[in-house]
Amino acid sequence: MKRIGLYPGTFDPVTLGHLDVVGRARKLVDDLVIGVAANEGKGPLFSTEERVAMVREEIAAMPSGPNDATVTVEPFSELLMFYAQRIEAQVIFRGLRAVSDFEYEFQMVCMNRALDKQIETVFLMADVEHQAIASRLVKEIARLGGDVSTFVTPKVNETLIERYGAVE
Repeated sequence: MKRIGLYPGTFDPVTLGHLDVVGRARKLVDDLVIGVAANEGKGPLFSTEERVAMVREEIAAMPSGPNDATVTVEPFSELLMFYAQRIEAQVIFRGLRAVSDFEYEFQMVCMNRALDKQIETVFLMADVEHQAIASRLVKEIARLGGDVSTFVTPKVNETLIERYGAVE
C-alpha cells in the first residue's frame, strides 16, 4: 500500500519555507499531494488557479532524490479532512515556525482527530533560515516595496513585483 501524504495550505504566495517543508515531507511518503486551499475567506492576493500554477512551477524546479515521493499539486475547497479522505492520505504534513503556530495547529489536530482518527498529522519544522517566513508578511513587505527575494524564489519574487508594481 502506498503511503500518501498531504501538505495543505493557502500558499499565497509559496515561500522558501513552504518548499523546505515539501522537501522534507517528500522523503517520508510515496506520494505527496500539495493541496492548495481556495480559502477565499482569507482574501488571497492570488487566485486559486494562480497559486496552483505557482506551486507547480516551483515543485517542478526542485531537485529530487531517488527515494523522494512523487509530488502533485491540486486545488481543494472542501473540509480538509474530507479532502484527505478523498485522496486516501494517511498523513497530513504541517509546517511549524514558532510557538504561536503550534497553539493554532494543536487545536486543528484535535478537531481533525475528532473527524478521522486514522489520519495522522506530522509537524515539520522549516530549516532555521526559513523560520520567520510567513506568506502574510512576505505580501506586506512586497506591497510596501520591500525586498522579499530572500524569502521566495526568483520567479515568485518577480510575480510579486508584477502584482504590486515596482516601487521607485
